[in-house]
Amino acid sequence: MRKISVGQVIYTPWCDEHGKVIDDGTVSCLEQNVYRWTAADPSLRWFTQNAVGLNVQIEDISETTAALALQGPTSARLLKSIVKDADVANLKYFRVTKATIDGVPVEISRTGYTGDLGYEIWVNADQALRLWDLLIESGRPFDIKPAGMLALDVARIEAGLLLIDIDFNSSKKALIDEQKYSPFEMGLDRLVHLDKRRFVGQQALIEERKRGSAKQIVGVEIDWTEVERHYEAVGLPPAVSPIASRAAVPVFKDDKQIGKATSTTWSPVLKKMIGLATVQREFTTRGSRIEIEITVEAVRHRVPATVAKTPFYNPRHKTRVPV
Repeated sequence: MRKISVGQVIYTPWCDEHGKVIDDGTVSCLEQNVYRWTAADPSLRWFTQNAVGLNVQIEDISETTAALALQGPTSARLLKSIVKDADVANLKYFRVTKATIDGVPVEISRTGYTGDLGYEIWVNADQALRLWDLLIESGRPFDIKPAGMLALDVARIEAGLLLIDIDFNSSKKALIDEQKYSPFEMGLDRLVHLDKRRFVGQQALIEERKRGSAKQIVGVEIDWTEVERHYEAVGLPPAVSPIASRAAVPVFKDDKQIGKATSTTWSPVLKKMIGLATVQREFTTRGSRIEIEITVEAVRHRVPATVAKTPFYNPRHKTRVPV
């Protein structure tokens, strides 16, 4: 945290004493020694417990702060048209700046959960509806559309982004050890610095690094031709839901179950069936051939799939200075 400058945002997981992830989120440095930490699940108790004896104050702003996610290829142009007192055009990826929109004080961060160019606008909760209306009205020339969780679910799988309680479980909620995940098992190795000063779970993660992880979350591309074949065999046209599936299904290698696929979807951008799966360590190499269970007319089948690199969709404009 000492290396983070004002206006910078980082993404990080935090762990229990056994090195298992409690949650993940972003930390924004808003002012010198002032940070906003986001979490999907309530984590205030963990923050408070670990602040004991430290020169730090923690304030829960969940009820007083709103965040509006403005995402997509035209989001930068829309923001530039309504923000006059901040250089939104040159706001870099994972940076945050203060601004006003129609007199409303906001903070704009170049972050999001879609894997595309996008921003999150942080505002006092009592101004959120006014800001929403303004964005919708100002956004009409930019083809703005309100989007809910079902659309977001497809986009975040395309981006290879994990969803808590679906792709991994908080160690505080897990009922058995198999449901717990370390940062290494979530593919977050780049965020773990084992040589820094003491942090919660450090020793457990050092030991895991030495012995290797038992499992890992990977991307998978499902063989659509084989899916079609199973539908045709019963006289049905191939069917795919526009809604991403959050139902875990078994993953096999030969006759042995080696894991589970936790999120699957048809990607309208890539024209492929893709997913996120937890598999045993020896099957995590990109290009590995595995099988995933599908159900057609209440009959279970296995179709081939390939372990793939994530993110599946990673447009250059996500991180570049927008035109």
